[in-house]
Amino acid sequence: MGMNKPLSKKDIAIILGGSVLFSFALNVFIVPLGLYNGGVVGISQLIRTMLVQYARIKVSFDIAGIINFILNLPLFFLAYRYLSKRFFYGSLLSIAAQTVAFSLIPIPQVPILEDPLAACVLGGILGGIGAGSVLITGTCAGGTDIMGVYLALKSKNFSVGKLSLAINILIYLVCAVLFNIPTALYSIIYAAIYSVAMDKVHLQNIEVSLMIFTHDQNIKQIIMKEFVRGVTYWKGQGAYTNTETEVLVTIISKYELDRVRKRVMELDPHAFVIVNEGLKVSGGYEKRLL
Repeated sequence: MGMNKPLSKKDIAIILGGSVLFSFALNVFIVPLGLYNGGVVGISQLIRTMLVQYARIKVSFDIAGIINFILNLPLFFLAYRYLSKRFFYGSLLSIAAQTVAFSLIPIPQVPILEDPLAACVLGGILGGIGAGSVLITGTCAGGTDIMGVYLALKSKNFSVGKLSLAINILIYLVCAVLFNIPTALYSIIYAAIYSVAMDKVHLQNIEVSLMIFTHDQNIKQIIMKEFVRGVTYWKGQGAYTNTETEVLVTIISKYELDRVRKRVMELDPHAFVIVNEGLKVSGGYEKRLL
C-alpha cells in the first residue's frame, strides 16, 4: 500500500467502522466500570474526570472525545510532516469519527457485564480489532498510534502495540494514585488484551518467510518486481522424481501473504509453499506500515 496512494472508499469505510467499534467498546464495556483506556484517549478520560468530578463542570455528554481531538492536534503535525499525507488524512478521519462516536454512543448507567475481567476481555478484543482495522488501511486511530507507527518504521523490532502498552502502564500508575489499585489493575488487563488484539489484526507488522518450490523460473521476478521484495534462490532436485526445481526464499509481511501466494499459484499451480511466522528480521528488510 503506497504512502501517496489516496484513500479508497473501502479504506474510508474500514477507518470509520474501526473507529466506531473502538469507541463503542470503550463506552459500552470499559467506561461504565470506571476503567480507563491508555494513550491519549486515556489522558482525555482522566482530564474529563477531573473536570466533571472535581471541577464540577456540568456537561450533557461525554467530553472525552473532544478533549482527545484537541490533544491529537500536535500529533497530526508529526503525521503530516514525517509520515505521509495519506496517513495524515486517514488519521484525521479516524479521530473525527471517534470524537462523534464518543459523544453520541450512550454510556450505560449500569455495566452490561458486571464481571470486570469479562468486560476487560471483551472490550479489549473489540477495541483492539477496531484500532487494528484502522492500521490495516495504512493510517491509524490517532494518539500514541501515530508515534508508534513512526517509531516502528525506524526500528524493525518495534510494534505499535508495544508502545501503547508501555504508555498505558504509566497512565495506570497515575490511576492507582488518583483512584484505587483495582481500577488501575483492571485497566492494565484491558490494555494488555487490547494491545495484543491490535497487533494480531495489524498484519503489516507481522513478518513471515516463504520457501517456494517451483518449476516456474518467472516467480522470483514477479516477487521482486510486483512486490519489491528480495529473493534468494538455489537449484534443487526432487529425491523421488529426480526433477530439477527452484527453491526460493523471501521475507514479506503477513498482509502481503495472500496476494503473493495467489500470484505464485497463478504461475505454477503445483508450487509447494512453506510459510513460517514469528520471525525476528535484521538486515535490509523494509517494514511497510503505510
